[in-house]
Amino acid sequence: MAAALMTGASGCIPSNPGRVAQAQESPPTVAPGTPPATEPQGEGVTALPSPPPAWEAKRVEPNARSVAASSYVVRPGDTLRGIANTTGAGSEAIARANNLSPPFLIRAGQRLTIPGGRYHMVGRGETGIAIARAYGVDWSRIATANALSEPFILRAGQRILIPGDATPRSAAERAAAFQLDIDDILTGGEPAIEPNARPAPAVTSPRRVLPSTAAVAPPSSNPGTLIWPVDGRVFKRFGAGDSGERNNGIKIAVPLDTPIAAAAAGTVAYVGTGVPGLGGVVIIRHGSGLTTVYGHASQLLVQRGQAVKKGQKIALSGDTGYAERPAVHFEIRSGRTPIDPLSRLPRQ
Repeated sequence: MAAALMTGASGCIPSNPGRVAQAQESPPTVAPGTPPATEPQGEGVTALPSPPPAWEAKRVEPNARSVAASSYVVRPGDTLRGIANTTGAGSEAIARANNLSPPFLIRAGQRLTIPGGRYHMVGRGETGIAIARAYGVDWSRIATANALSEPFILRAGQRILIPGDATPRSAAERAAAFQLDIDDILTGGEPAIEPNARPAPAVTSPRRVLPSTAAVAPPSSNPGTLIWPVDGRVFKRFGAGDSGERNNGIKIAVPLDTPIAAAAAGTVAYVGTGVPGLGGVVIIRHGSGLTTVYGHASQLLVQRGQAVKKGQKIALSGDTGYAERPAVHFEIRSGRTPIDPLSRLPRQ
């Protein structure tokens, strides 16, 4: 198998890799007021200093308003946003209920269905993950109920439907019930921005750290052909295992501290140890709705919001999380759906 690893500077994989001290040699500068990272982060994982995730940095007040199902007759001068403000329902929900498509034109005298439910008004900097925690409901349910799609960036003032009979939880209850997964990060990890604001462009160096409040623009270019993140033996394949558990990726056996390469150019969406079982994790967004995930790392060498090149070194392999041996957990997702990496990687 040929994992075409890049050579040279800027974090690319050297021709004779060993343990890399990049995280210790010259720590990157971080935004003023950013708390230093605790190293190691998670058991046996080291990472560059970075701000806390957006869902930890911004607390959500559960302010959902219950709205009864009704109808509304459009008056001259009405806008969909204005009708949403009047009724308390989300403008997107009203558009879906009435089969309205962009630019959401309405006319005087038109009768609109107002869908009932509990609507949370999004505040600036709030993430879907934090909103879900505040109401004690899985974020995936909220994302589905609101038909959210790429790039999954909420807007301040947006009203989103909270499905079911979820009730606000105390901080202790939220902490006990919270479990982060990859779908949460991809669909609910970015902080909400102002309606007319644009997401921040990716940065090119791990020494420049975007604040937790910055929503990161997803890449737009096609990722092209993917490469293997490491050169090793696949010992666990995609799909259901012998004991019934489902593996959303593959596991590749490699020696400890093997450099892990980005399978394609993209933007780092997450770096950390918050996904249960995977230890040190890097998640990279690529164009065309493609995402790659790299787990069980012992050292994390990139930052959230950093643009990386195909073949660039992003981490070192380890046996962190639930790894039974030194390995790399590797996933590919198309939108929210995991796909078999072997269907997209070159044949060994």
